[in-house]
Amino acid sequence: MTRTIDQIPEAANTTLPRATWRHYLELTKPRLSFMSVITAMVGYLAAVPYSYWDLQRTLLVVIGTALCAGGVAALNMWMEGDTDAKMQRTAGRPIPTGVIQPGSAFVVGWLLCIAGLMLLFKLVNGTSALIALGTIVAYLAIYTPAKRWSRWNTELGAISGALPPLIGWAAAGRSNPGLGWSLFAIMFAWQMPHFFALAWTYRRDYAAAGMPMRSVVDPSGNGLARWTFFWTVLLTAASLLPTLLGYCSWYYFAATALLDLWFLRSAFVFLDPTRRDTEARRLFRISITYLPLLLALLVADRMVFKLSGHYLPVFNQP
Repeated sequence: MTRTIDQIPEAANTTLPRATWRHYLELTKPRLSFMSVITAMVGYLAAVPYSYWDLQRTLLVVIGTALCAGGVAALNMWMEGDTDAKMQRTAGRPIPTGVIQPGSAFVVGWLLCIAGLMLLFKLVNGTSALIALGTIVAYLAIYTPAKRWSRWNTELGAISGALPPLIGWAAAGRSNPGLGWSLFAIMFAWQMPHFFALAWTYRRDYAAAGMPMRSVVDPSGNGLARWTFFWTVLLTAASLLPTLLGYCSWYYFAATALLDLWFLRSAFVFLDPTRRDTEARRLFRISITYLPLLLALLVADRMVFKLSGHYLPVFNQP
């Protein structure tokens, strides 16, 4: 018989220590939340005109996004307490182990989300708060339920994962819309090879939890590998858009193309069934190195060449 979320902690309550701040921090999935914060900050720094850059506003974007991201992560753990308990990778999380009660996670999650939304609305602007709200809804109402019934859950979840850069873009005044949507496209496409590689590595865990990930419904992994390569090609195209639309220099284009070739090579090797298991881990590691390098290149290019005026765009954009 499947345990309910409220039943999960009962067996552990007598042996586990009381929850500490570290357990509540874990509830917010700090590494995943950090990625949302960084991409929101990149969206702001890349979009804001240099003469209008404001440290205080940057910090408000960071704090507001961090609160929303941490809150939605806590609510996600509350919703997935039963499946987390069935997976070796997640069984040690605060709710499955009983360190934090589901009700506490629910309250903490909503308090963080509301605080983040209010901060963005009152101290940044309404558009950034609205996009943050859309991110929360997409993650909790679309992605989290879809993990239980659809192989398309990663693609659906990529919507919420790609929205944080638009929070920063909106905070910058919604100028340069092509740049904002380029960042959205980059983040959307990047999530596919990143999470597909992870899903292949932990496919037995997902199968045990009854989640129909592509790595579960496609036991050979051949279809998954082709889909991964396809999305890596789309990521390559998306990563070059800032130059092709005139928002970044050809220096950015050249450096990014080298990163893309590195990523593409690993995705190509992932197509080989005899090397898939080992390459999945390598592809995952490459993905988490690729993204910060790409974003750093984009921000550096926007800030340095914005000052020097050395843009060489296809189209004449600011």
